Amino acid sequence: DTSVSPSTPHIRVRPLTGTEARRGDQRVVHSLGDGAVHVSAARHDATFGFSAVFDAGASQEAVFEGSGMRQLVELAMDGFSCTVFAFGQTGSGKTYTLMGPLAQSDTQPASPALLGLMQRSFTCLLEQSRSRGSDLALSASYLEIYNEQIRDLLSPGPPCALPLRWSKARGFYVENQLSVEFESLEAIVSLLLQGSQRRRTSAHALNRHSSRSHALLTIHVRSRAHHSTPTWVPQAGACPSKQGTLCFVDLAGSERVKETGSSGELSLEANSINRSLLALGHCISLLAKPRGKRTHIPYRDSKLTRLLARSLGGSGITLMVACISPSSRCLSETLSTLHYASRARRVTTRP
Repeated sequence: DTSVSPSTPHIRVRPLTGTEARRGDQRVVHSLGDGAVHVSAARHDATFGFSAVFDAGASQEAVFEGSGMRQLVELAMDGFSCTVFAFGQTGSGKTYTLMGPLAQSDTQPASPALLGLMQRSFTCLLEQSRSRGSDLALSASYLEIYNEQIRDLLSPGPPCALPLRWSKARGFYVENQLSVEFESLEAIVSLLLQGSQRRRTSAHALNRHSSRSHALLTIHVRSRAHHSTPTWVPQAGACPSKQGTLCFVDLAGSERVKETGSSGELSLEANSINRSLLALGHCISLLAKPRGKRTHIPYRDSKLTRLLARSLGGSGITLMVACISPSSRCLSETLSTLHYASRARRVTTRP
């Protein structure tokens, strides 16, 4: 029951894009090895320490193996509530880290080397469930938070807003959310691609395909070990079923509205995104204080923090991947992400 740090945040630095290189942007972020990352630019010289830094050359497989994702899958199978979330500026590589290339679909799959943490975790989960030989029921739910409305990405028809409820037994939960059972890799990847194609995205100055919503894909793992007990012995040797979850959170990008060139509806979206990320940052700051000095944690400030309440401050195990750009032009957002991740390092949970 001792407190543990929820998998110290990991940093991923993407390569400079073609546009940034042609423009002559300077590379201001450098990995120093051993989890240290150095930011050097005019008037800025800072070093941050994390449990791992994946630089521009790191493959998708290296990120999967080096992030502890495999252990998280096993913990979910053992009944723990596990969450992985990617955060950072728009265009910093969050969706790519979690899912791989955006162009993939059922008919046009991505190259296996480019698949992200989600597909690799699904493969690992299905292999583990076969090797354990336990009676596992797997199901998935997928939703987005867009302009503070929760929408189901798996239910047929146009997405409609779902109510967020609270109960003593379940904590915060989404009412009438569709949960779909799956048994094969093809089935869960198909659900992921279907849902992600329904997400709100749009083009602006920082990213041609920017996620305008926070998306949460949750894998529910129900297991019940078999016992070689005669069927006629009532309830003898019955093993209580374990219920674990593995939740992948792709946060919408943090951004300065003037840098994205957003106006009208896009500007409203950006303000809504920034408000919920601010609420998340505030909760993380308060959770990072020693237990004796903590005040009330304002999870109710946004739908995002309500849905992540259990993962952040309660019984969950959380892995954070902070994605940053190495470009001099993104310096202020990169520093902001690194400070955010540094605060998250000090949060302890009791899984």
